[in-house]
Amino acid sequence: MKKAKIVIGLGFGDEGKGITTDFLCSQNPEAIVIRFSGGQQAAHTVIFNGKKHVHSSFASGALRGLPSYFSEHCTIHPSLLYNELMELQEKGGNTMLYIHPLAKITTPFDVWQNRNNTKNLTHGSCGKGVGATMKRNEGPYQLFAVDLIGPQSFLIEKLKNIASYYGVSNDNQLQNEVAYFLDCIEKIDWKISNYNILENYKTFIFEGSQGVLLDMDHGVFPNVTYANTTSKNAIEICKQLYVEDIELFYVTRSYTTRHGSGWMPNEEMLELINNEEETCVFNEYQKELRFGKVDEELLLHALRIDQIYSNATQKNLVITCLDQYKHDLNMNKLNTTFDAIYGSYGPESKFFKQIK
Repeated sequence: MKKAKIVIGLGFGDEGKGITTDFLCSQNPEAIVIRFSGGQQAAHTVIFNGKKHVHSSFASGALRGLPSYFSEHCTIHPSLLYNELMELQEKGGNTMLYIHPLAKITTPFDVWQNRNNTKNLTHGSCGKGVGATMKRNEGPYQLFAVDLIGPQSFLIEKLKNIASYYGVSNDNQLQNEVAYFLDCIEKIDWKISNYNILENYKTFIFEGSQGVLLDMDHGVFPNVTYANTTSKNAIEICKQLYVEDIELFYVTRSYTTRHGSGWMPNEEMLELINNEEETCVFNEYQKELRFGKVDEELLLHALRIDQIYSNATQKNLVITCLDQYKHDLNMNKLNTTFDAIYGSYGPESKFFKQIK
């Protein structure tokens, strides 16, 4: 029987979805890992056999040796994908990546738009073109993964139209980025495939992006992401694959984080320890990582939101970074909600253990 394990963040992102995915990969080495939202903005850190990798354009099983699949709900930036492919090859990771033909392609023009739109910067941006890509693809200036394996003249004509759409003027740096973008497309051995390729697998690990509280339909507007970060997309894919055995893993840190602007409860500076491997550090667009104590009511509200879409046979909670901050969660309230609760005490999946 086919089975699916879906990893969902219950906060504003950065909950520990990468390490949770890696933990599930360690238990299911025959699986394939499917990304079903977001794209190159992910920064999912995994440490395996002493090697560290931040997964963005590959799913978080790649360092351990599992293949990746990016669905039509994801964005792909060929330049960033090629850079990460080179990194993974050096580390001995699995660079087998299947991409749905309708995955949306981020261009240097989308990144330019993300970084130069004042309104977008105010609302919040990671500066990697994801939001601009999603919005552009709602209109006639679409660019999909299948276009990367067509004639280059066809692709270049589409790129010209996208540049015109944004009103991009002559810019030497941008021209160099476009040249590198096209060079990377030529160098990558593209594996563009619909869901038929997944018939070769029986176990699917679905790796979410960001968190339920940033969902485009359920977050606090305008500080939301341009994606469905609930299990909605994953459940729809499971239906297409005829998967009925579905287990959900909801993830939160032992404290709350938010990287970017927008509402956040209980915000305060926390004294953290053992957080040397923190990936979400200051950047020009999201600024400092923000902290606060866990709000159990908000955590459970995020769970209620996700249950709108989920038909899982079992739901579990994963609490990461338990060795970084000592905060007593209301376990009595959580125990009545989840079938099992797991704890993570370090940046490697071998430090996971079931605590309920």
